Order: sequence, then C-alpha cells, then structure tokens
Amino acid sequence: MRILVIAVNPDLPESHLLVGLHRRGFELRVLCHPNAPHVNLFDQAGLPWEPFEIRGRFDPKAIRVIRRVLRRDAIDLVHTLMNAPLANAIWAAVGTQIPIIAYRGVVGNIQWWNPASRLTYLHPRVAKIACVCDAIVADLKKQGVAPDRLMRIYKGHDVNWYAAATREELCQTFDIPRDAWIVAGAAAMRPRKGTAVLLKAAAQVETAARPVHYLLLGEVRDEEVERVEWPGDLRSRVHFTGFRADATRWTGAADVFVLPTLRREGLPKAVIEAMAQGVPAIVTRAGGSPELVRHEVDGLVVPPGDAIALASGLNYLLAEPTKRRAWGASAQRRIAKDFNISTTIDAYARLYVEVTS
Repeated sequence: MRILVIAVNPDLPESHLLVGLHRRGFELRVLCHPNAPHVNLFDQAGLPWEPFEIRGRFDPKAIRVIRRVLRRDAIDLVHTLMNAPLANAIWAAVGTQIPIIAYRGVVGNIQWWNPASRLTYLHPRVAKIACVCDAIVADLKKQGVAPDRLMRIYKGHDVNWYAAATREELCQTFDIPRDAWIVAGAAAMRPRKGTAVLLKAAAQVETAARPVHYLLLGEVRDEEVERVEWPGDLRSRVHFTGFRADATRWTGAADVFVLPTLRREGLPKAVIEAMAQGVPAIVTRAGGSPELVRHEVDGLVVPPGDAIALASGLNYLLAEPTKRRAWGASAQRRIAKDFNISTTIDAYARLYVEVTS
C-alpha cells in the first residue's frame, strides 16, 4: 500500500506517527516544508520525504507536484494534515479513484452551505475525516457528515519526549521571584483563546501568602488583552514572552497550566504537553478540552468566559499543594496511558486498511 502524506509542517506527534507507520510496513511518501522542524526523524528512520511548499487552498504549482507524485509512485491513498493540502490534493486527484483521508483538529467553521467546506471536508472524494476529539465528530455530524465518514483518533504523545526546565532556570530567564507561584499558558492568543478572561481572573487571585506570576507564551493577537485594566501590581506579574519554540520546557516547570478557551477548541496540544510533565491544568468546557482533563482528577474544568470560576479554581489549586501534586501525577499517567503515540499509530494503521479495502 503506497500512501502520500501531505504534511507541510508536521509537529512532533505527527512526525512520530508517520515514522511509526513507516516502521509498520506502510510505504509512505511525505511532502513537507524543507525547514519543517522534525524532518531529522524522517531521515533517521529512512522515511522518504520531499521538500514541498504550498500557498493557499488553490496553488497550481502545488497541485502539479501532488499530481506528479500520485502518478510516479502509483499512490493508493492520500492523507492530508492541514486545510490547504486537502484542498489542493482534491484538485490533484481529479480523474483518479484515489481516496483521501483528511485530518480535522478544531471545532467549527465547516458548514454545508459554505463553498470552501464543499471543496474540502465535505467533498465526496474525502473518504474519511480523522477527528482529533469527539467534540469535532459531533460538530461535523451536525453539518450533515455521515457518521461512517468520521473517525475519532486522539493525537498520541510520549511523556519521555518532554523535559522541563528547572525552576531556577525559569525564574532567572523571565525575571520571576523564586518564591512565586507560577501559572503558565501557551497559545497563539487569538480572541477565542480567552486570554483577557484569564487576566480578569488574575485580578481576583489571592496573593497574600505568595505572589502569583503568569507566564504567557505565544503571540498576542487579541485587542481585548490590550484593553484589560491592571489593578495594583498585576501588570508586573504578567509576563508575555511572544512566540517561543521552547515553550514546552517552561510550561513543564510551572505550578498550574491554564487554557481559558471561549469556543472552537480541539484537543489542545499545549495542555497535553503540560500534563505529560506532571502539571495539573485548568481548562474550560470548550471543544475537546473536557475529554482531556478529567474534572478534579487531572485538574479542573470551568465554564468558558467565567473569570470568577477561573479565579476560584486558581485559588483552590494554589492553596492545595497535596491536591496539586496528586492531580499533576494523575495528568501525567493519563497522557501516558490514554493519549499514547502507539495507540494513535494503531488507529491510523486500521484506518488506512479500512479505506483502501
């Protein structure tokens, strides 16, 4: 079975997934950006890959490249990991019977009346949509996608991939007092990520016993964050770092991880990475977050947009070191057992066989 995977910029779990499938005997050909961060894993495993760039959902040059590979390598199946590769793969496969597997990692923005949706996820050439959480499956069913075209596959990880910075490194790097509690968050801070809600909650978090500092990793793309009022010394305790390629090292050294998403969440990778390092998380009931964090087992689940509930959760976890350690350990076990990369490889192997047969 020859499979073309159009990955563009595969992240660490996706890269290990492809290597794992290659080692299971599937004949994969990977198209990805020449500067993709983990192509060294492909080279080490002997997994064939070619440099590939794509510009938008209709890129004639990319379509020609995909079509050439389909014919040259007698491809049996196409697997796409992003929206633009999916759209271009559908165009490239015109005139063939090659089935396509699409990946969907976020809730929403797929509607039956939307032409862009009909040219991607709702296109009849798409045999299966691999959804990263049950919330996405439910959302696509509401849009009329047949249940037999949907499959939920959690993105797998390995807790051994991650190594947290020391507390001393973290405090020294970001100028945080060594006696502070540290609440971390990592995301591209768009409006739906709820960063402004976190800042409003921070104003209500108790700091009498120890100062609480907030380490927020990622680009700020939310104008509401700029309009938040900063009571007291709060502004001096919030550290915006911008994009950090090493964000995972720092979140693993925090006391609590927070993702206050308002809507359209998938299965948040940053939360998984923190949990894998034994950090309890506070998330909202948005998308797949409640599938990941079990309330009062691995952390807390609060209503989206509720700054008071978020502040209450932070106050509770910071005041309960025994509970915080227990939930952190439970979070790490959950990732190791229920979100393991081997399970994901097994699921995609079954999916490949099902679609091609």
